[in-house]
Amino acid sequence: MGDYRVTIARSARKELERLQPRIAERIMDTIESLSSDPRPTGTAKLQGERNLWRIRVGDYRVVYSVDDAKRAVDISVVRHRRDVYRPF
Repeated sequence: MGDYRVTIARSARKELERLQPRIAERIMDTIESLSSDPRPTGTAKLQGERNLWRIRVGDYRVVYSVDDAKRAVDISVVRHRRDVYRPF
């Protein structure tokens, strides 16, 4: 299985920059691991959304889409669990 290309939206990147370095590093490690396995154990497909997935990293959630045809993972949201499911 080949690697997927991972892109991070500007808004998600800004959220990462606001976090404590230790937490941001854990989240980035998880994001980087999505390039080899975009749907690892612990991910969940968001109900009511066609192609959005989420993965949990401590109290934070990473919401992303997977395009298998293009072999791409697009990170759209990185937020605290209390705020993540409010409209993007």
